[in-house]
Amino acid sequence: MDREEIIRMAREAGLGDTGVREGFIFFQPGTDGLERFAALVAAAEREACASICFQEGPSIDGELIAEAIRARGEKA
Repeated sequence: MDREEIIRMAREAGLGDTGVREGFIFFQPGTDGLERFAALVAAAEREACASICFQEGPSIDGELIAEAIRARGEKA
């Protein structure tokens, strides 16, 4: 996950952008926004992990592992 993806997710979660200082973007956190941001980050990380299962080519084991990783998001 790179800086631009994190900033996009923060904005998508509704964290208010309060400005840029010294190259850093500041956001105004709120409980709901932080929870949405955490959920977006977790979903992106699960997908990245599941994708690794297929880097060497799909297999039955790789598919089962990817399915299990993705299913973790459905339990929340």
